[in-house]
Amino acid sequence: MSVSSEHLHGQGDNAAAPRRRGSFTPRQVAATVLTASVALYIALVAFGNITDFGTNQQFVRHVLAMDTTFRDEDLMWRAITSRFWQDAAYVAIIVWETASALVLIAGTWLWLRRDPGRARAVSTVGLSMLLLLFGAGFLAIGGEWFAMWQSEKWNGLQSATRILLLSGLALLAVHATGGREGARSD
Repeated sequence: MSVSSEHLHGQGDNAAAPRRRGSFTPRQVAATVLTASVALYIALVAFGNITDFGTNQQFVRHVLAMDTTFRDEDLMWRAITSRFWQDAAYVAIIVWETASALVLIAGTWLWLRRDPGRARAVSTVGLSMLLLLFGAGFLAIGGEWFAMWQSEKWNGLQSATRILLLSGLALLAVHATGGREGARSD
């Protein structure tokens, strides 16, 4: 009598057959492409900030110092003029961008492996990280608290909005693939 590997691993006659990963649905293709696109974009942003550290370092310093705003004395108390804290904020942004890119690369890998449940969860974390960075960080804190909208030269609101919208669109596509809480879906 021969024993198959299914019997040895407890998947014999009485066990359910292992699930085979099927082909991509159109929604999964969209989720994969958008997750991969955002992953590539933010990886390039992080890489640029690491390899050309000084360019955006100046951006962060000017935004936090509020030195190109209308210099309203009712707002200027918010300014951070310490180079240490300005640079610490910039390094934190780069670390967050890098972590987001790595999470989204993992999400893309899971989509490509046709593991939609895990891909959806991981992609959601990475995209939410970007929504937090560019929505709360750049639009709310940078744009409003540090009055970045007042600066003609050091205004990153359009770029932040672009990334926020792309990340939000990707998140919608990811969740359009199904997967209600507690339910299994492909």
